[in-house]
Parts: sequence; structure tokens; C-alpha cells
Amino acid sequence: MELPQRTLDGMISRVQARKMGATRKADAARCVLAVMACAVMAGCVPGQTASLNVRAAQTDPDYVHLVPITPQVIAQEDAADSSGAIPPALLGYQPQAYQIGPGDTLYITVWNHPELTSPAGNQSQAAANGRVVQADGSIYYPFAGKVQAAGKTIDQLREILASKLSTYLKKPQVDVSVLSYDSQHVVLEGAFTKTGPQPITGVPMTLGEAMGKAIVDDPNANLSDVVLTRGGHAYHLDIDRMEHDGHAKEIYLKAGDRIFLPYNDHQQVYVMGEVNRPRVVRFSSADISLTEAIGAAGGLNQVTSKGKIYVIRNTSHPGNAKATVYELDAKSAVALALGSQFEVQPGDVVFASAAGITRWNRFLSQLLPITSAINSTAAAQYYIQRNP
Repeated sequence: MELPQRTLDGMISRVQARKMGATRKADAARCVLAVMACAVMAGCVPGQTASLNVRAAQTDPDYVHLVPITPQVIAQEDAADSSGAIPPALLGYQPQAYQIGPGDTLYITVWNHPELTSPAGNQSQAAANGRVVQADGSIYYPFAGKVQAAGKTIDQLREILASKLSTYLKKPQVDVSVLSYDSQHVVLEGAFTKTGPQPITGVPMTLGEAMGKAIVDDPNANLSDVVLTRGGHAYHLDIDRMEHDGHAKEIYLKAGDRIFLPYNDHQQVYVMGEVNRPRVVRFSSADISLTEAIGAAGGLNQVTSKGKIYVIRNTSHPGNAKATVYELDAKSAVALALGSQFEVQPGDVVFASAAGITRWNRFLSQLLPITSAINSTAAAQYYIQRNP
């Protein structure tokens, strides 16, 4: 029996629609598989790219140099760090007796002769009877006349005055003291609470004492690169390490020294991945331990951080394009103990990778909505074509 043409056309359309729907489902499945394959091949799991890319980089010798963190590596890093050494030129300087200079105010006592010691009267303050060293380095004193004081020590000036007064007085006993030290200074600048000049006095002053008087702005200071300029030469000092070793008290300052304490704007590491608070960690020392950096970011996530910890350091230079990546096994308690001894440096990137199951679940959680949308589209197209 011959079927009507309309019925025949409908049956052909339904068959074609079923084939088309099956084809679209197959295409959707192939699309999903292609996305998964590309992600795996590229080492790109959403949210965890760094951990897989570091592993993939092992096959490319021109990309990174992967170094497991071991006691031997830590020992090598410590041996190569000489930032705490004090330059011999600074360590060898020993201050001499104070030399009087222009601007200093002197108080001169001649025993048993108050008319010379206190011409303004015994009841007046000592400053009223002080004698300021003039710009040419001289002072004027009764019966002694004009005396060159600049460049002389207190003992030398006392002997000169006693010698000149001996013409008029029998065995004069003279004493000289400095009321105000205004001729010589050191200057402190940068991350201090009190910047500006500090006077050099008769008591030798160390670098540590000067910085203590200026009060370091601890949260914002970079103590690992203090610059002491002397005689046109700049010395870079790691004060944090020197203070720890007790060496900051061994550097004496001299007139004209300039101390610059930089801010720690660039003293930072970037902590990312499976930590509780990914953040930029700023610090005042030359470096901090890996454990301290992770602790500043709230510590490792106890649920997801079961993989590796990577410290990515740019050690490349024109002759060597490789960066160095240090690796620590977060699953090993022994390895984590090394974290407190391994020092991270400014500019390092610390990345805590997740456990494998976490990476897979995250991948699926982001992939499933895509597959659902593809399936829904294919089904809609099938029913539209089935029921025109």
C-alpha cells in the first residue's frame, strides 16, 4: 500500500531529527573530552595552574631549575649569604678625642678667679658665661686674648689658656668643658621617627646608638639595607643581622656620616595558593623563613593543602634565562621542619598547591556546568526539530 506523501515526509523528518540529536550529543561528548584533554595536556587545572605548570616545566630545561629543599640546599644558601659582614673600613675606625669646632659653646673655669670664670655674675646660668667658637675657629678670653680653639682637644685648649694666663696669674688652674656640641653632626634620614642631625659629642657614638635615638619606624623600615655614606663612599649594611649578632655596636660614627634607612616597600613576598589568606607579606629583614611567610598568610589550608609548596625565585640573568623553583613536600612533617630554616627573599612567590583530589574536584565543579549547558542545548534542539 502506498503511503501519503505528507506521512512519508514526516517519518523522514523524525528519522533525520533523531540522527541529528544523536550527532549533537556525540559532538557535545567529544567537546567535553576535548576540553578535558586540553586541560590535562596543558597542565591547566582551574585555580591551580602553578602547581601543574611547575611539574610540566621539568621537561623543559630552558624554563626553570627545580630544586628540592634539603638540609644541603639550606646550608649552601647560608654559606652564600655574606650580607652580615661588616666592611673593614668601618670596623677599623676608632674615634679619637673630641676636637672643638666652630659653633661649639665652651665654659672656661679659672679656679679662685670668679671674675674670669663668671663675668656675668655667679648667679647667672652657665650658658650666659659660655663662649661660642667663632666661624674662624677662635674665642676671646680675658688676659689670653684671641685663642684658636677649633681643631684642638679640650686638654690642648686648657694647656694653651693656662700658658697664656700664667703671664698674669701665678700657676693658674684652668678647666674647659663643652656646654653645647654644635660643630659636628651625623645625619639620619629615611624610615625614622626622628630624622635630622645628631651631634657628635665627647662620648663616641655607635651606629646602633644613633639609630636608637632616631627611633626606627619598624613596620615600614627595611633594616636589611641601611646605607652609611662616609667620605663619598656608600656602605650597605644588614642592620637586622648585625643587631642579632651584636655587631652594630662595633661601628663608630664620625662627623659628616649620613645614615639612610630605606622603607620596605619592595621587601615583600607573594603568598598564594592553598593558604587561608593569600596576600603580599612585607618584612623589615633581609629575608624571612618559608614558615614565617606562610604563617603571615594565615597558614596552610588544612583541608586542601596536601600537595607541594613551591618558592619561585627569579635568578635569571642575560647569560642564563632559567628561574629557580624550590620545592617542599607539604605532606611530609620532616620536610615542613625545613621550612623554618629555608629563607625566602624579596620578590619570591610562595605557592602552596592543593591535593590531587582537590584539583580534580575543582576541575569537575567548573566543568560540569559547561557540560550541562551543552546537553540542555542539544536536547532542546532535538525536541524543537521533533515537534515542529
